[in-house]
Formats: sequence, C-alpha cells, structure tokens
Amino acid sequence: MTTEYRITVEPLGREITCRDDQTILDACLRAGVWVPHSCTHGTCATCKAEVLEGEVNHGEASSFALMDFEREEGKTLLCVCKPLSDVIIEADVDADDAIEVHPVQDFVGTVVSMDEVALDTRRLIVELDADLTFNSGQYMSLALPNHPGVTRTYSMANIPTEPRLLEFQIRRTPGGLATDGWIFADLAVGDSFNLSGPYGRFVLRTDRTEPSVLIAGGTGLAPIASMIRHTLENDVEGIGHMTLYQGARTKAGIYDVERFQALADEFPDRFTYRPCLSEEDAEGFESGMVTDVLNEHHETLKGHIGYVCGPPAMVEASLKTLMLKRLFPRDIYKEEFLDASAAATQIRSPLIKR
Repeated sequence: MTTEYRITVEPLGREITCRDDQTILDACLRAGVWVPHSCTHGTCATCKAEVLEGEVNHGEASSFALMDFEREEGKTLLCVCKPLSDVIIEADVDADDAIEVHPVQDFVGTVVSMDEVALDTRRLIVELDADLTFNSGQYMSLALPNHPGVTRTYSMANIPTEPRLLEFQIRRTPGGLATDGWIFADLAVGDSFNLSGPYGRFVLRTDRTEPSVLIAGGTGLAPIASMIRHTLENDVEGIGHMTLYQGARTKAGIYDVERFQALADEFPDRFTYRPCLSEEDAEGFESGMVTDVLNEHHETLKGHIGYVCGPPAMVEASLKTLMLKRLFPRDIYKEEFLDASAAATQIRSPLIKR
C-alpha cells in the first residue's frame, strides 16, 4: 500500500501530490511542473534542489553528483529521491515561457521495425498505444522488460507531427543491460514494452531566429534530426539557416547521409549539411573532427546559436570551439549521451549550464 504526500515546489508555490514509491521529479513532470533534469538516473546533478522542510529518501544518487556534505546541507536529486513526509523543495526552476511543457505520461509501445543503420547502431521504430505530444529534441524512458524498475533513456528522432511512431537511434554498449542484454539480443518486431515521457530540455528553440550550427556525434544525431526535420518538413517559420556537422570515425559509423543530403538539396536556402569523418578519407565527406571542420568553415560564429549532442568528450570539445568562435554559453544548447557505466562517474562540465 502506498502513501501520498504533499510536495510544495518553490519559488513557484505549486503544490502537487507524490506517492512514497514515486520520485519527486516524476510527480512534478506528470503534474506539468517543469524542474531542471537531464539524466533522470541520479548522475548528472541537473535536478539538484534544496529540501526546505520534510524528509526524503535520496535513493540511488551518485556520490559524485550529490556529495555527503550536500546531503547534510539538505540538498537532494529530484530524479531519484522519494518523499518520506510532506516536503517543501526549492528548485532552480528558471521557467522559460518560449518552451511548451508537455506532462509526462505512460505508454505501451510495440516494435514496428528494427534495422541496422551503422556499425553497432540500430534504428528502432515503435508504435505507441496513444498519441504523444512533445518538443523536437526530447527523449523517452524505456522500461527494461526483464529488470523491474530499471529504465534507460533514448532521444526521439521523429517529429511532433508523428505522434504515434517513435524513432530511436540506439548504439550498442558492450555489456549494456539495455543494448547487449535486450535491444541487440532478443528484442523483436511485434514485442511490446512500457515507456514514459517526454523528458528533457534540449529542444528546438522556436523563439531563436539566428542561424544555427548543429553538431552531432554518433547517435547524438537523433534529437538534432528531429529538430531539423521538424523545421524543414513542417515549414516552421522564423528559424534561421541551419548547418549540421555530423561526425563519425569512419563511413561504417555514420548513417542517414543520403537523408540529410536530400534535405540540403531540397532546402538550400535553409539547410546545409557537413558530414565529417575523423579517421578515414572518403568522397563526399569532410576530413577531420567536427570541431576541426567547423573551425575551418567559420572565422566567427557571432550572431549564431549552437546545438551540440553526442559523447561527453565531443560535447566538451565542441563547447570550447563554439565559445572560441564568439558564442556565449547562453547561445549554446547541449545534451551529453552517457552509457550507464560512464554516467556513474561523470562530472558536469564547468563550461556551460545544462
């Protein structure tokens, strides 16, 4: 039997209900109260908040993200903590009226197709049992069928006008519980599983009219693909010219090249495509790291905005390059893709706030 507690979110003054078996972040998002979050597994510290009154169970908060002295000072990570009483929290809400908040909901998804698109990379198309409303760039939380209570998060590459068919681009992690143990093992077309969402704040900024550079490494392409496709295919007005720098080591590791080249050919005044290979020379591809290629193409990026998504090292290098090209942190939006083992020891970048 569960117990419900009252959670007061300051400085909003909003009161919501949270079960004792539910995280405070989950209760907030389902009630349409946005609070900062990213990993949703207690490792990145984006959702760190202060407990002003009441008691919480800190759950599986990483000691890197929530240190012992912070716990003693009353800090907690909303994505893994659960209430032990009525609680008042103070969160860095920083509400942004330009971004629509879509409450988190539960769904059942059925696998429609599953294809190999690159080295150790699969495209998973999942049909939901109900329509999903979301912003381009957001992600979903997938429940692992054979591991009760265990979830993994993956960004969507589909666009908001495709509310039932979700596209995930998933890279295999050796020994990964979700990939080696499920998606690349025995998951098959016709299988169903539970998922929830949408989550995340790395989204297409429809309020920004400046030209943008979008940097994607590996499956960090997924949310950026959603942003680009939504802008072009749905003729979203007011968004400046978009240039995609997609990076991989070799041709075997890059995918959807033809798809983006076709968009560049169809919308030359709105979109430019720059696929880059760092360890192989090939016709039709730029040679070098995405940051090197971007550096060659732009003397300055003043007056632009940036979107960056991919492995932490690539994100860090991209942030440095963009800022050297005169982009301020407020003009750069980022998302790091971490596997579970890397997330456990990840320390947040000092360069920019999520």
